[in-house]
Amino acid sequence: MTEYVLRHGEWKRLTPEDAGWTYVSFEVPSLAPGESVSFEANDEERAFIPLSGSVTATSPAGEWTFGGRASVFDGLASCLYLPRDTAVTITAGDAPVEIAVCGAKAENKLEPVLITPDDLDIEVRGFGNATRQISTLLPPGFAADKLHVVEVWTPGGNWSSYPPHKHDEHAHDESVLEETYYYRTRRPEGFAMQRLYSPKHNLDYTATVRDGDLLFIPHGYHTTVAAQGHDLYYLNVLAGPNEHRTLQASDDPSLADVRALWETLDPDPRVPFVPRYPEAK
Repeated sequence: MTEYVLRHGEWKRLTPEDAGWTYVSFEVPSLAPGESVSFEANDEERAFIPLSGSVTATSPAGEWTFGGRASVFDGLASCLYLPRDTAVTITAGDAPVEIAVCGAKAENKLEPVLITPDDLDIEVRGFGNATRQISTLLPPGFAADKLHVVEVWTPGGNWSSYPPHKHDEHAHDESVLEETYYYRTRRPEGFAMQRLYSPKHNLDYTATVRDGDLLFIPHGYHTTVAAQGHDLYYLNVLAGPNEHRTLQASDDPSLADVRALWETLDPDPRVPFVPRYPEAK
């Protein structure tokens, strides 16, 4: 059976060749204070998202300093978008840094953009125990070529990406998108359950996912549930061949009627639980 989850400590970078697809790449370099990592100009557009700490990005296209949260549970992200054919060096500030590097092969070269928490919406999605918090860093309306990036926070005991949905076919209500999920848990012993399934592809895969694991989704319906008492974060990276940028997905028709049940439920009062900026201590 194919393993769709790459385990923390056992992976460094997911490439399109690793996943058997065309567009999405992903990695999370860790930097000591003052340490740098460089990325060559190539055919990928990239989004740089500090998961913890602050960085300075230096490029022929400009220089930007951004980040600052202590962890993904302390505040919304800052994100630097750089188009294809752009080299850059990322240097950590005076604290250790983990930075997500989200890439997608691109055809068109656009403009660099720094996104700060002030630019982002705090969205509460779902009801009852399917309530979660969403922040879309590179939404369909953003001026990128292929790349979409979304942060999701799910309180312990709740379902996320629910009802299960897929985006692996061209249809009036669905687009083709490759996708990765990068998981972090508030507590090191935390975990969640991830299901990925597709009757069309004879696939039914369920895995326990933990802090630092990475899921790649070539096709199929997918959904996640956080263990009770263990808040979950995941970073979604998506890209595909669509002519127009879109995140259209179709629900599993056997479970789609759950949306009608939401009309009788209130949102989970714990959500939103991540502030726009880290709170002063």
